[in-house]
Amino acid sequence: MNESKQFKHRSRRLEQDLLLMGALVEQSFRLAHRSLFQREIGIAEQIPKIDRKIDEFYHQIEIECAELMTIASPVAQDLRRLSAFMQMVRDLERIGDYAKDIAEISLKLLPYPEHACIPAIEQMSHHARAMLESSLAALTSLDGTAGPTVHKLDDDVDRAYDDIYHALASQTHIQGSIEPTILLALAIRHLERMADHATNIAYRVTFIVTGSRKSQLAQQFADSQSHTIN
Repeated sequence: MNESKQFKHRSRRLEQDLLLMGALVEQSFRLAHRSLFQREIGIAEQIPKIDRKIDEFYHQIEIECAELMTIASPVAQDLRRLSAFMQMVRDLERIGDYAKDIAEISLKLLPYPEHACIPAIEQMSHHARAMLESSLAALTSLDGTAGPTVHKLDDDVDRAYDDIYHALASQTHIQGSIEPTILLALAIRHLERMADHATNIAYRVTFIVTGSRKSQLAQQFADSQSHTIN
């Protein structure tokens, strides 16, 4: 197999591994959601095993990307793809870590009654999961238009974070332990960061397709929103 064919073969396999890693991260997020909002102990206990597989993909894909950059002298678009893949695996690995953290929070919350903010947090989690699904779908189809769409959903998650944090911080008549409040504040912070990483993934797909950086696309999106409002 000559160098060009070998590169294409390894690049396709690399993309498949990245999608498999994404599927595991999506599964971990889904299980974390169920463990927090449906209080299913067994589900929370499944997540560390999935997270170990995610970490294995992370290290494997990083090494493969570095090797291909070194030995294959890739052309501009291939170099963009490899660079974006190396950044995506970090985003995915972090989302997986946050999912594991949320599962741990769900176990600590079990002894306490459901907090009044839980429905709003569940809606926030739904939005963040939708962002991850959209970003992974964009990666599968190499949809270069997904960045601004996911960015708009991220604004919704940021507003939810601010509202819920304010509600938690403004409680004046807490009876008993303040642990549930602290844990829920951590949970919404994790969800907000998961949404940020999902946004990064969508923009990295756009970079692969167009060569445009996130900052450029975000500014274009902001300008288009401003024109719409005016």
